[in-house]
Amino acid sequence: MTREEILRQLRERILAFATSRGRREVAEDLAQEVLMVLHEKYPQVIKLTELLPLAFQILRFKILDLHRKTLRRGEYHQESIDVRPLADPGDDPAVQAEQKERVGQLIDGLQQLGERCRELFRLKLQGHTFPEIQEIFGERSINTIYTWDSRCRKQLLALIGGRWEISISQAGESKKKTGEKVL
Repeated sequence: MTREEILRQLRERILAFATSRGRREVAEDLAQEVLMVLHEKYPQVIKLTELLPLAFQILRFKILDLHRKTLRRGEYHQESIDVRPLADPGDDPAVQAEQKERVGQLIDGLQQLGERCRELFRLKLQGHTFPEIQEIFGERSINTIYTWDSRCRKQLLALIGGRWEISISQAGESKKKTGEKVL
């Protein structure tokens, strides 16, 4: 019997043992890894009586290594996403109302800006870069565009109340100071 025939029979034994310890696809991977180790590191071993115990010892080490990796990664404690429904990612009504109010302030502020600032913001929101905006406006210096952008942002910020956004915790703190009821 040649070494290849012995390894073929040995593979079936390894696969059966590994399958009894876990899933079939994992067992096939383990059997393949054991055969690769035998082929690469032990080409001089050709007798079945020597290959069988050697193969099972390598298999035991591979199974232990797999369990260690799985435990370290926390895969034993993972739950399937199909089993557990996902939580509703929607915000609470207070946050939604705050965002709606902020958007309203932003729209009002944008309408009060000059035509050049509104056009600059529109182009930026469309994804145009500053060099592209420079070409559209026909300006010679990109620094002019940067200056316009800075001035327009400052003007918009002043129109919407001096802050780009306010968190709920900040809103609660400011209401506590003024004596208003906090949600």
